[in-house]
Amino acid sequence: MLDIKDMTVKYGPIEALRGVSLNVGEGEVVTVIGANGAGKSTLLGAVSGLKPPASGTITFGGKTITNTPAEARVRLGIAHVPQGRRVFPETSVLGNLLVGAYTRKDKDGVQKDVEFFYKMFPILEQRKDQPAGTLSGGEQQMLVICRGLMSRPRLLLLDEPSMGIAPKVVTSSFDAIRQLARELKFAVLLAEQNVFEALRISDRGYVLETGEIVMAGTCAEIESSPRVLEAYLGTS
Repeated sequence: MLDIKDMTVKYGPIEALRGVSLNVGEGEVVTVIGANGAGKSTLLGAVSGLKPPASGTITFGGKTITNTPAEARVRLGIAHVPQGRRVFPETSVLGNLLVGAYTRKDKDGVQKDVEFFYKMFPILEQRKDQPAGTLSGGEQQMLVICRGLMSRPRLLLLDEPSMGIAPKVVTSSFDAIRQLARELKFAVLLAEQNVFEALRISDRGYVLETGEIVMAGTCAEIESSPRVLEAYLGTS
């Protein structure tokens, strides 16, 4: 579905990504792990159209989208949930969900999707008329994920969904991501520092270090890699 080949992204003369190649298949959950500053957010921004590559190609659904504007990528089926939650704090929970469906014309379908998310996350229905900024961190994270899914994407880009969430909430949040992907049949490209939670719900993974892919493989291969163990657990 998504195929990136030899992509380089620059900020002025600085190469934030160098020769990155990766792919995500239909229905897959693929994680990109890396420390802060490794280039994960830049990678997702390049896929969603927020940061054009200096070189390389991005193909989605068999169509080259390297230079396609961000709004057009949403219409093609790519949704981006950036790090930091970024709800519209003064807008109601329902209003935030409806913003995610701005490209859609099927009012009945939009309403059904709202009801689906209310069923999965009853707290969102209980607080549908409250300003989104009054929700807890974990509740806001689930709201922005659901808002991204209101466009009915084929690919969801998730940037650090565990950031700022209490550890006990992280596991349930990641379980919800996996469940949503299965039930709604979309693929996920997940960028995370929380290595083992991300790999737990993923099909495959990549390791990104200082702008380069240094490892790719199954989750078991990455989890057992001495390089990963030393980098993230301080053991070898």
